[in-house]
Amino acid sequence: MLESVRLSLLDRSRTRAGEPDAIALRDTVERAVRAERLGYHRFWVAEHHGVPGIASGSPPVLMAAVAARTERIRVGSGGVMLPNHQPLVVAEQFAMLEALFPGRIDLGVGRSLGFTPPVRRALRRAADEPDTFTEDLAELRSYLDGRAAVTARPRLDAPVPVYVLATGRGLAVAAAAGLPVVVGGPVLAGDRIGEALDDYRGRFRPQAPGAQPYVVLSLDVLVADSVAAARELALPEAWALAAARTNGEFPALEPVAGVASRTLSARQRSVVDAAVGRTVHGDDATVAAELDALLARTGADEVLASTSTFDRAALAESDTRLAALFAS
Repeated sequence: MLESVRLSLLDRSRTRAGEPDAIALRDTVERAVRAERLGYHRFWVAEHHGVPGIASGSPPVLMAAVAARTERIRVGSGGVMLPNHQPLVVAEQFAMLEALFPGRIDLGVGRSLGFTPPVRRALRRAADEPDTFTEDLAELRSYLDGRAAVTARPRLDAPVPVYVLATGRGLAVAAAAGLPVVVGGPVLAGDRIGEALDDYRGRFRPQAPGAQPYVVLSLDVLVADSVAAARELALPEAWALAAARTNGEFPALEPVAGVASRTLSARQRSVVDAAVGRTVHGDDATVAAELDALLARTGADEVLASTSTFDRAALAESDTRLAALFAS
């Protein structure tokens, strides 16, 4: 089944302990170059603000750097958080990217606010503000397809494809808007994911001729020589999540040995175990079987792997082995 769906990468520009943030951004660009060589369909980057563990705060800027170093792979955002931006500005940024790199740009949009109260204040956002995502999305699309009173420039022959990152009621929003959806995190981990996606497909209202429901699964995947080796690779990211949940700060990635030697509280151990459990990890056969089962359960059209680990060589090897599974 793997060879019948697309495979893509989401890179969050994870920082590493003891290194400048700039290295993480250069790593992202180099990973994109490698992903194109390996045959990945698209390469997306993230938006986070004021997070020590993530260097990417401006997807359009990083996308331009990635697209300039690659030739064929689609480049996109996973995603631009609409509450943080004026829809016209987003439309102008992505129209410019599409004009410079025609036929290669994707616009993934989400609704998350800043990670902490200080970040939300810096973004001029408040947690109790009304949710205007549906209206912002419609306004954004009106600029992209030339229906708005204001013309976003540069004008394009065809609008940039828009994807909705589904959290909470995001599936319903995507269905009503007739847009493809990216599903990950708690939505994907839920017991009723198959039912939720069937509902999305049933409620899908195409806004353009030929538009069809399209589901992208976003999940962490690590492939190594054994299940134990892959589990070790998942520990740095799992520890960062545990630290965020208990200390309030999402840190840079640490080496596996450093994470393994930590004395964790019961709550931290629980978060680490749960995070590793949500990661698809193992040797080639184990990962292929788990992904096959997940695709059969969801009927998804694409897998967007968002994996990270401290060891760059191990991450590159995992990307290579994962691409081979989908090519076989």
